Amino acid sequence: MEVFKRLSSWTGGWLLYLSALMAMALSLPDTLFDPESRDFIFLIGAIGIWRYSIGIVHFIRGMIFLYLVFPLQRRRVRKLGDKAMPSQVFLMVTSFRIDAKTTAMVYDSVIREAIDCKLPTTVVCSIVEVSDELIVKALWAKHNPPEHVKLDFVRIPGTGKRDGLAYGFRAISRHIPADDAVVAVVDGDTVLSPGVVLKTVPYFSIFPNVGGLTTNEFCEVRGSYLMSEWHKLRFAQRHINMCSMGLSHRVLTLTGRMSVFRAKVVTNPEFIADVESDSLKHWRLGEFKFLTGDDKSSWFSLMRLGYDTYYIPDAAINTVEHPPDKNFVRASRKLMFRWYGNNLRQNSRAMKLGPSRLGWFTWYVLCDQRISMWTSILGLSAALVAGVKYNIGYLVAYLLWIGITRLILTLLLLASGHKIGPAYPIMLYYNQIFGAIMKIYVFFRLDQQSWTRQNTKLNRGLSGFQQWFNTWSSRAMTFSAVSIFAAVVMLSV
Repeated sequence: MEVFKRLSSWTGGWLLYLSALMAMALSLPDTLFDPESRDFIFLIGAIGIWRYSIGIVHFIRGMIFLYLVFPLQRRRVRKLGDKAMPSQVFLMVTSFRIDAKTTAMVYDSVIREAIDCKLPTTVVCSIVEVSDELIVKALWAKHNPPEHVKLDFVRIPGTGKRDGLAYGFRAISRHIPADDAVVAVVDGDTVLSPGVVLKTVPYFSIFPNVGGLTTNEFCEVRGSYLMSEWHKLRFAQRHINMCSMGLSHRVLTLTGRMSVFRAKVVTNPEFIADVESDSLKHWRLGEFKFLTGDDKSSWFSLMRLGYDTYYIPDAAINTVEHPPDKNFVRASRKLMFRWYGNNLRQNSRAMKLGPSRLGWFTWYVLCDQRISMWTSILGLSAALVAGVKYNIGYLVAYLLWIGITRLILTLLLLASGHKIGPAYPIMLYYNQIFGAIMKIYVFFRLDQQSWTRQNTKLNRGLSGFQQWFNTWSSRAMTFSAVSIFAAVVMLSV
């Protein structure tokens, strides 16, 4: 009965979406579909040629990697067999302010993987609360691991995830890991799928310059239907983008949910310092530490130290997502503020590494991150102006174009192996417009950071004048940039 209800809801959602597209098409005057007319609808689509082109390139590259390149590399690993395996594995888990049920699920999966991989493994628990230690000890007693599996607790102050990672890395250093040892860094809300360790660790043997790699993600969302679909859409898009960047061995982030590093990387004092106390010196906002974005810090550190990064599409993890707010718009705003802030804070310094270090495609993708916040809202802005100034049909035609193209993009996501839903086309456009607005807002306020789970913010201890200057200069620059953009749109239309 439950399956029938879900199928009915899924079918009804798609029928409703297609009906809305047909209604918009029928409401438009015939001239909008006349190729000889000046108001031919697909002229609006010309504004998005650049945006679609980069998306198409990512999709093609992703499919080449997923279905051609990676299977060949997987065969190489399988031919090597045990020779590809490291002599030692560390599974480091950082957890803070996560509910007991989720914590138990995470550590249960980690201990199980430590046992099943059959490799000498040490589980390193970087924890704050005594309750987490009691949960781990109870699970340890339940599984009763064999002698090749060890347990190490690292007690840290509740000062943030970066400190938890640094303390854990130093604890691993004290174990004096072997040259070929690897370290899997697992977040406190990440449940490992069976076999994920054996699917990831062998690739360091065939790629000597890869310093870190990351995995495919699926999620269980403790929230509303919209929040659940929004997260699932994000992971499907992430999968294709990761595959695209994996083709160049330049994955742009080593997600904190689960990434695997060479032990000699995480025990490198430079790498530990980058993760623990990363900072940015901004020409207007001054120098400030990074509160969030440890995954971007680890990526930048690897790039700076001369390593490559990689992606394993068939190694999956399941994250338990706890939205920061029950309201979808407020929750997505808070999450976007954190995610896009992390991206933009590392963007300028990463671009300074140059194409010679990053490769031309990766460098272009970083450049596009800055431009896309404006091009993503250009089409809607032009349609709104044309609709008000000339004919409302322009706006309706634009929305029809968006509805059709987002439907096609949603169907393309099927190639990622992730499921799709009828809310995806609308979510895609929501991410485009609302995400672009959030990027513009964050771009001029890079010093403003906050954790969504811990509800903590960066306190820089600035003087009254400096705080006033940062606040009002950010507002002035935002107003100026938006005004220039609006003037360009008005003149163009």
